[in-house]
Amino acid sequence: MTRAAQLDVFIAWLMGSSAQAQYGSSARTFRRTHAWCWNVDPVIGVTGEIYDEVQVDGTYLSGGWCLLLAINATTGTVIAWQWCDTEKTAAWVALLERIPPPRVVVTDGGSGLASAIKVCWPHTLVQRCLVHVQRNVRREVTTRPRTDAGRALRAISLALTRIRTREQAAAWEVRLHEWHQVYGELINTKSYLRDTRLRPAWARSNATWWWAHDRLRRAYRLLERLTRQQVLFTYLRDDLDGLGINSTTNWIEGGRNAGIKDLLRRHRGMTSDHQRRAIEWYCYLRSTKPAPPSSLVRPEHCKPAPTAVVITDNDPTPGDYGTTATADEGLWARTGWAGRAH
Repeated sequence: MTRAAQLDVFIAWLMGSSAQAQYGSSARTFRRTHAWCWNVDPVIGVTGEIYDEVQVDGTYLSGGWCLLLAINATTGTVIAWQWCDTEKTAAWVALLERIPPPRVVVTDGGSGLASAIKVCWPHTLVQRCLVHVQRNVRREVTTRPRTDAGRALRAISLALTRIRTREQAAAWEVRLHEWHQVYGELINTKSYLRDTRLRPAWARSNATWWWAHDRLRRAYRLLERLTRQQVLFTYLRDDLDGLGINSTTNWIEGGRNAGIKDLLRRHRGMTSDHQRRAIEWYCYLRSTKPAPPSSLVRPEHCKPAPTAVVITDNDPTPGDYGTTATADEGLWARTGWAGRAH
């Protein structure tokens, strides 16, 4: 009962904004009494529930860690998380393989995620986050394009989040096609490189030419590729009518990721291990019907096993003569009563 009460107080402090000294003792006493609570690792059990919509996203934290998160978009509850260094395919596979394939997954198009979805959820429909698509176009053409082509493409991208019906989606696709009919020759114009130092980093090492309007071309090709893959307007499909599928990952970005960043701001100065444990508790408490934290406590959490001393000196031969004083020789400096002269 004492351990359970201590863990409840520890979690209340971790999830709140109060100082440690406000929990009935000094801050130093609080840290000493609740030090064992950092050893308790919360884990979300696998329920096997099949969700209509799952949103996934990765967020980078200090210390070189990346958190991959999956939530149930209907309720906003956390389904699973995965720690990694970068958003690579292996890390995404480790996360997705613990979740039954949903009907729709909403993503921001991060690196490695598309390959992981093909491996783990080959029959799941994909909805690209329209806000992220707008950001990608904005990064290429900026918020104030100088050319008519850039301004027109920027306006087309901004119209994505205002589409509510299939008719509006079809009209948007026609608008994008008309843009290419007008500016297709412009984005296909090539320019020879007089100075090889002007060659883009992603170009071939021996390229002597490159696209004259490379950034504008990449912005268009992004919209054209996503339209061809049919991942922009999945939320408008007739067979998904009534499910309320989202077109953005705002549930996870503005909800869970924002809460995680706020938690780290309120507890600045934690070590990397403590940061990850605090985030795990945050996600666990926002999962579907989490068990009481006291049920996760095991004996090894309260009294961790002592670290074994490893002796690396296996040389059986006697050591050489040295100059260090040893107790056997009676050469220690004496203090106290034994060192007094009579």
